Amino acid sequence: MQGFEMMAFFGPSAGGSGGLMQMMMPMVLIIGVMYFMMIRPQQRKEKERRQMIDNLKSGAKVIFGGGLVGTITNVKETTFVIKVADNMKVEALRASVSRVLEKGDKVEDEEKK
Repeated sequence: MQGFEMMAFFGPSAGGSGGLMQMMMPMVLIIGVMYFMMIRPQQRKEKERRQMIDNLKSGAKVIFGGGLVGTITNVKETTFVIKVADNMKVEALRASVSRVLEKGDKVEDEEKK
């Protein structure tokens, strides 16, 4: 007799679907919070970075991901031709640009900031 009483006590509630909804709601909230806290800001940063790279023109001074600093001399479809020293030009991918230096900016190590 006690077994039937225990089953009635721990068995499914009368609502049935209320249990499923209560389980799914926290998961949906966690996914929503993660989207707005992590994914959305990263998409915005990437959009700004693509826009910065698309707006680069000859004469702009840039820093590349590997630490190379130079001035853009020629803009191609997928690459930039960069002047790094007198009579020395290097071709680099557009995606490797990490920062654009404005007039008067000094090259500094970002880790020290």
